[in-house]
Amino acid sequence: MASTGLEPAGTNKAIPDAETQLEIYRRMTLIAQNDVASLKVIRTGRLMMPYYSPRGQEVIPSAISVNLDAEDTICTIYRGIHDMLAKGVPLKDLWAEIAGKVTGTCKGKGGPMHITHPASGAMLTTGIVGSSMPIANGLAWAAKLDGSKRVTIANFGDAAANIGAFHESLNLASIWKLPVVFVCQNNRYGEHTKYEKTTPVDQLSKRAIGYGMPGVTVDGNDPFAMYAAAHEAIARARDGEGPTLIEAITFRFNGHVFGDDDAYMPKDEKAAAMENDPLPRFRAQLIASGVATEEQLAGIEADIDARIEEAIEYALSSDVPPVEELTRDVYAEEVA
Repeated sequence: MASTGLEPAGTNKAIPDAETQLEIYRRMTLIAQNDVASLKVIRTGRLMMPYYSPRGQEVIPSAISVNLDAEDTICTIYRGIHDMLAKGVPLKDLWAEIAGKVTGTCKGKGGPMHITHPASGAMLTTGIVGSSMPIANGLAWAAKLDGSKRVTIANFGDAAANIGAFHESLNLASIWKLPVVFVCQNNRYGEHTKYEKTTPVDQLSKRAIGYGMPGVTVDGNDPFAMYAAAHEAIARARDGEGPTLIEAITFRFNGHVFGDDDAYMPKDEKAAAMENDPLPRFRAQLIASGVATEEQLAGIEADIDARIEEAIEYALSSDVPPVEELTRDVYAEEVA
């Protein structure tokens, strides 16, 4: 199927039950509050690191991940901390890696742009634009070879849809009917360049037609629309029917990287996006629909804040990697 526009939530689509809605909110809140904490530790000088804020894009991985099993895998990019948190990378391990400590997911050798945690299914974070897609194909091919029902999510930004790896990956995935879902988190800017200046097609999902796979454009800030699209694509992949391209329309609230003043964003455009912040909007909806009370949601938020603070203190108090780590995980056999 080709995309014809933003998909409305609800009609003939999978709808998350109350428990799942609450879990989507919990993951969205974790992402947003972790972002606040990340900016704070940088501004106060407790940590020095490159940081790519995902604020504004919380819905996408949260609504996708509740459709995934523990064995399913994801590949993401440098702006991917929201994908990792939604998939279940432990806070303490994640923060220790960000801080460059030996207790981190990669013993402090990956840093914030290269976090990997296979135990939770977060197989790759890459700083190379578009490289999540061919690697996701490899993971999906492995699942097909061993006869498992594992599904892989390939996360990438809109600018990555203009490089060769995008086209090659979609082509191969379609030919081999790989259990992979390509998720373009289209936040309308590739670094500092507006989408319309680099991409001639109005919807990236239309490109799926050329590769014989379903493509759909959804409102990436609508938990119900995002859940429905992910549910269908993941079920299709798990049933052996091959890949899907999902274009999730969203907007990042901060500059490309910490320190970028985002002067290239029209002020009214950014203000409108922030006014339509999906997190408080979904929060109000959960209360209005009777899914949760104010007290329940406040309790979730307080618990997450406490866990984040505990993780930060754990990371800062952990040891740095010993010198011996320089030659580990480099060669098949360690060298003296």
